[in-house]
Amino acid sequence: MLDPNSSNIELPPIPGKRYFTIGEVSDLCQVKPHVLRYWEQEFPQLKPVKRRGNRRYYQRHDVEMIRNIRSLLYEQGFTIGGARQQMAGDGPKHEEQRPRAELIRQLRNELEEVLAILKA
Repeated sequence: MLDPNSSNIELPPIPGKRYFTIGEVSDLCQVKPHVLRYWEQEFPQLKPVKRRGNRRYYQRHDVEMIRNIRSLLYEQGFTIGGARQQMAGDGPKHEEQRPRAELIRQLRNELEEVLAILKA
């Protein structure tokens, strides 16, 4: 679910470390750990290194990718499928995968036009 306050948050800078734990990435990207684990299933590009006892270790490029996914989903209004296509470089191919905000704007404009015709 979208957090209405999440798009107004300035994300902290990424430290110059080589590896980050899931808790550190959660703080750096303002996304809960269970969401990160879910995104690993949905976005094939997101593959953190797993070591001792299946503990996840993310690298800088993983953190940057997560921030990009977060932006696509929370700020630009893409669905998971649309964001997956954006990440794959295919871009949206179907109208339902366009950003939700854009679809809502278009529908609102069409509705206003219909109401204006009905009032006339």
